[in-house]
Amino acid sequence: MTPGRHARIAAVGSALPRRVVPNRYFESLVETSDQWIVERTGIHARRFAGAGETTASLSTEAARRALASAGTAPEAVDLLIVATCTPDRPLPSTAAFVQARLGMSCPAFDLNAACAGFVYGISVGTSQVTAGAADRVLVVGAEVLSRVLNMTDRTTCVLFGDGAGAALLEPGEDAGVIDSVLAMDGAQAELLTIPAGGSEEPTTAESLAKLRNTIHMRDGQAVFKQAVVAMAAAATELLDKAGLQPSDVDTVVAHQANARIILAVGKRLGIDPSKVFLDIAEVGNTSAASIPIALDRAWRSGRLSRGDLVLTAAFGAGLAWGANLIRWTADVPNDHA
Repeated sequence: MTPGRHARIAAVGSALPRRVVPNRYFESLVETSDQWIVERTGIHARRFAGAGETTASLSTEAARRALASAGTAPEAVDLLIVATCTPDRPLPSTAAFVQARLGMSCPAFDLNAACAGFVYGISVGTSQVTAGAADRVLVVGAEVLSRVLNMTDRTTCVLFGDGAGAALLEPGEDAGVIDSVLAMDGAQAELLTIPAGGSEEPTTAESLAKLRNTIHMRDGQAVFKQAVVAMAAAATELLDKAGLQPSDVDTVVAHQANARIILAVGKRLGIDPSKVFLDIAEVGNTSAASIPIALDRAWRSGRLSRGDLVLTAAFGAGLAWGANLIRWTADVPNDHA
């Protein structure tokens, strides 16, 4: 770290597909109902990508909005990180397509930590800024999960949605991104996975017929419990490192996986429920995109103000989890969007 050099979030932006998919859409596909989904997840609807909408296109739109809000030109960005587990293609990186669409010439790469991808990306990007290796790092979280869903599996198909969110990191006089905690338990990787489509199990007619190229979740209750415990533990460790108490936090923006998980994390931390931001009702679980989408919507709605202490936490496949502690430094967006 360069002495006296810190990273801050200058602006955020987000993008959602045009198509809105209400809960009743799934009633003809699996044994479920709007009431069942709402009671167990807090989700009323989500967005699914349509023709021409991809992880790269949504990433580009979210990035453009963040850059416009910061008053920063794309060519001024020194590094682009795209956190996703649903890339446009196995090769090259989705970041390559986003870089080209934005007219950038900076280094760019994908990062896959599933639902924890944006938390990981903020940690990596902050390290680049504080080390003096980059002045502006654009971190994008984006997913098109609708194209890897098993629409006959009630435990997963009703949960996920598509979208993208982006944050622009810049140097600041004071620490905007105060610290991060990252963790993984690869021994439990089989709990949440897409078995086929990689080098271990290439896509074949047989794997497609068995829907092996879609999301598989073993023991959803175990994942639920571990998500609550892990996110709360990461947040507690982060606050302890910073010498702060849960009562110091102004807003918790957790991975929007399930309303009950998010509220349970807040309760475990002893944080007032009014400080826990819920953005899942009309968006669903957008994996790596969920935190930046929620940050953007909270910021543009006036929920986040300069000087607020914001705690993010995420948990997902891998099993990967982590948290960021952020002093909010973004002013009213320049584009007033």
